[in-house]
Amino acid sequence: MSKRKKSPPDPSPGITRRSFLKGAGVTAAGTTVLNSGLLSYAAEPRSSRVLGPGTVAITLNVNGRPRPVSVEPRTTLAEALREDLKLTGTKVVCERGSCSACTVLQDGVPVNSCMTFALDVGDRRITTIEGLGDPAHLHPVQAAFVEHDGMQCGYCTPGMVMSCAALLRRNPDPKPEDVQQAISGNLCRCGTYPKVVAATLAAARRRGA
Repeated sequence: MSKRKKSPPDPSPGITRRSFLKGAGVTAAGTTVLNSGLLSYAAEPRSSRVLGPGTVAITLNVNGRPRPVSVEPRTTLAEALREDLKLTGTKVVCERGSCSACTVLQDGVPVNSCMTFALDVGDRRITTIEGLGDPAHLHPVQAAFVEHDGMQCGYCTPGMVMSCAALLRRNPDPKPEDVQQAISGNLCRCGTYPKVVAATLAAARRRGA
């Protein structure tokens, strides 16, 4: 008596191995999106204020004074200082943060003003070379630069002075290598680095006397 062979069960209509795997993949991807919160983030109302493309009224704290200016969102701090506030002691040379001629102090910390948007400054205190001292009352670093001939063409000088003044504020008794490190981002095409170091060390001795 021959045994009748059993035929394999037919798959459910419309379901194939490929469609099953495809459906499983879609389900997994959907679960990931739901768990990640992306959909809820997309549904949240946007509350941030859009600035521009026109000018925006802001107030900068420069050299101890509130200075109202109206700037475009693309305006750098260097441009605002030079063009709007006419503080041209801050020099713009490379405009890409590689020479540091535009160095100013932001809450006492040296920053490249050509790489800082004016809108991003907020309430931080900005000090420029004009606020460091004036001809009648020179900052010790400014006076030492004059005595030790720490400049030639002058383009890098304001940035150098600001970097060195910031160094003496955080380290009143620096060594030559400390000065070299402080001005390592300041490019001097005339090569007056040795005199800059000598002037800064002299200013430190004068402050400590």
